[in-house]
Amino acid sequence: MSDDLVRRYGSLPVPRYTSYPTAAEFTSAVGPSDHADWLRRLDLRDSVSAYLHVPYCRQLCHYCGCHTKVARRDEVIEGYREVLEAEIGLVARHLRGPFKVARLHWGGGTPSILGADGLASVMDALSEHASFDDGFEHAIELDPRFVDETLTRGLVSIGVNRVSLGVQDLDPDVQEAIGRVQPLDVVARAAEMLRASGIKRLNVDLMYGLPHQTVTSVETTCAKVLALRPDRIACYGYAHMPQRKANQRLIDETTLPAPGARFQQARVVADVFTQNGYVAIGLDHFGRPDDPLAIASSSGQLHRNFQGYTDDDQQTLLAFGASAISQLADGYVQNVADIGSYMRSIGDGKLASTRGYRLKPDDRVRASIIEALMCNFRIDLSALGDRATYADELALLRPLMADGLVTLDHNTLEVTETGRPFVRLAAAVFDQFRAEDVARFSPAI
Repeated sequence: MSDDLVRRYGSLPVPRYTSYPTAAEFTSAVGPSDHADWLRRLDLRDSVSAYLHVPYCRQLCHYCGCHTKVARRDEVIEGYREVLEAEIGLVARHLRGPFKVARLHWGGGTPSILGADGLASVMDALSEHASFDDGFEHAIELDPRFVDETLTRGLVSIGVNRVSLGVQDLDPDVQEAIGRVQPLDVVARAAEMLRASGIKRLNVDLMYGLPHQTVTSVETTCAKVLALRPDRIACYGYAHMPQRKANQRLIDETTLPAPGARFQQARVVADVFTQNGYVAIGLDHFGRPDDPLAIASSSGQLHRNFQGYTDDDQQTLLAFGASAISQLADGYVQNVADIGSYMRSIGDGKLASTRGYRLKPDDRVRASIIEALMCNFRIDLSALGDRATYADELALLRPLMADGLVTLDHNTLEVTETGRPFVRLAAAVFDQFRAEDVARFSPAI
């Protein structure tokens, strides 16, 4: 790919599109009363996905862009756990009966900060109101530095069957710069303990665009990760937004790679894994050919939600915890991000949802276009209406067409192999809310 394409397109700010409309469009016009009404209307014959957010870490990494705080006292974590359990009961009381869970995901922060007993307690609270589909996926994000045999036994006891290990990078200089020092042997030991306990499905999360990273260092990290034999790898581009995240101000901006270097790092990640038997999935995932995501991708059944790429086709996501976002038939609702406000609201017996978005018919159509592009790199517009409906969008795509990044054959819009790293730019053309406030979004590459 030419340096000119990377220069012109690589730094353009665009959303990651884990939803449409994105969370940037949520407003206080949607609140607890809407949330309660949407919950009451939920069709409980269908299974749902559930997400449990734990916004605490023992230490905060410099690169982190999540809603996370440092917790050093156990009573703080215990208090949050109790409120999280109370929220599960509160949401359940707004439903017309018990609900069924097909997918369960713990995120954060560091969910394991609750400890094995705390995780079990939350699962007990969830089990009071929910049943679980046979073979349901139960996944959790873990920091390898805090994995021990007590935790792994606890994870097995509550039915966890997939783990994502946050690795990011294995170069010592990069680790020092991002405030997350974890040598390879720490990561390998965590993987070994998890597999020995019976948890076989392991994911590894990596990042490119970090301070002091080079193409060579990224390639070396990928080679070391290959030796861990993960089932799946996710590799995200670091989004440096110090104006929004104070911890990112600890990163020296002069050590960040330029757009061209970021692009080369992303390409070497893809090359290493695909040349070693992994299948490229969407924009930034790689899996073994028998991995459920790889199978979904090859069959056109790949989806995208707030957890990123998934083969999860559930239409409802019930999310619990501070800042957690639920997806319901009528729209999106997000809990207040401030942990104190979240805990007070639940303590008062009130839903903690503080903003959201009510979906309109056109939003649903555009969401399907954006998801198809992000997942399958193509969309047949004729299935969604007359081509003339999207005349303005197709006109905006002309520069990408001229540069060979997308093609239009009759009504089928397709992102080319060259254009795949820029797929978010094609998706953004169909985003009616895309604003000039570029500080809200990360670079295209």
